[in-house]
Amino acid sequence: MDLDKRQQLELLFFMRLTRSLEDRLDNLYKQGKIVGGLFRSLGQEATAVGSAYALDKHQGDILSPLTRDLGALLVIGALPREVFANYLWRATSLSRGRDQNLHITDLDRGFIGTISPLGTLIAVMNGVLLAKRMQNKKSVGMVYIGDGGTSTGAFHEAANFAAVQNLPLVIVGENNSYAYTTPTTKQMRILNLADRAKAYGMPSEIVDGNDVMAVYRSACRAVDRARDGGGPTFIEAKTFRMRGHAAHDNQSYVPKEVLDQWTKRDPITHFEKALKEKKVAGTADIDEVKKRVEATLDADLEWAESQPSPAPGDALGGVYAEDKAPSVRGVGK
Repeated sequence: MDLDKRQQLELLFFMRLTRSLEDRLDNLYKQGKIVGGLFRSLGQEATAVGSAYALDKHQGDILSPLTRDLGALLVIGALPREVFANYLWRATSLSRGRDQNLHITDLDRGFIGTISPLGTLIAVMNGVLLAKRMQNKKSVGMVYIGDGGTSTGAFHEAANFAAVQNLPLVIVGENNSYAYTTPTTKQMRILNLADRAKAYGMPSEIVDGNDVMAVYRSACRAVDRARDGGGPTFIEAKTFRMRGHAAHDNQSYVPKEVLDQWTKRDPITHFEKALKEKKVAGTADIDEVKKRVEATLDADLEWAESQPSPAPGDALGGVYAEDKAPSVRGVGK
């Protein structure tokens, strides 16, 4: 469970990659090159990166993210150029220019795009894990749900099913205090999402979602339990969404003092400070990570913008499994 210097710097790399990639997407949105919804994970990078880092791709582990889990996708193997290309509707994107956002899937690399943020993703992952069990595989699944999503019937049905079937599943509940514009205090009378998992006999943990090492350790315990036959675990990561629901939302309903409080708990600033204080890494190491991130994004955005738009006739293909999308291999952790 302990991570060496290279691995901790890799965590920092993925958190910084997530934030800078989303900064660039935000710029493209303001330039009118991205149309539709743009959802950011600003302030939640530690939850996505720390949890996904606990998975083992070599054992066939698989995850399905929400709109605020770009970091998890990058850790498991999606490339920034694939994210750019999907947002820009390029013919060579994983959705072949037909969809946007994080709606990209590659079963070989272990990720299923966001099908729905409101609970049904858990049911989908239940099916995936049942199939893997029938194939005698020891794979673990990880799926994400927001605080608002845990108020849906789909979440409760799927969580109960996962518990009854003792599926090797880790559910990461991202409690970022708001479901769109609705604070959690106006959608539930409990303080902790984890209490909901207890109703189904599911082990749970509550973790500081802005502490990437704490999230990683919690996820490791859950993944180990799942792989050893202990069934599903619910991890509640307490964090905060530092932007509106999407780019069109100015977040005016969130008090300024609340935003100021969470700004002081920024996960990247917090982790960089910890690396220095524990003498794991110095300023030069961190600056090298920043340079690597920017170089990666410069090259990948240039590539994505050079890609063609899809031909109109292509809309008629790809309905059946044999008509496969182009594949670009990712690197991941």
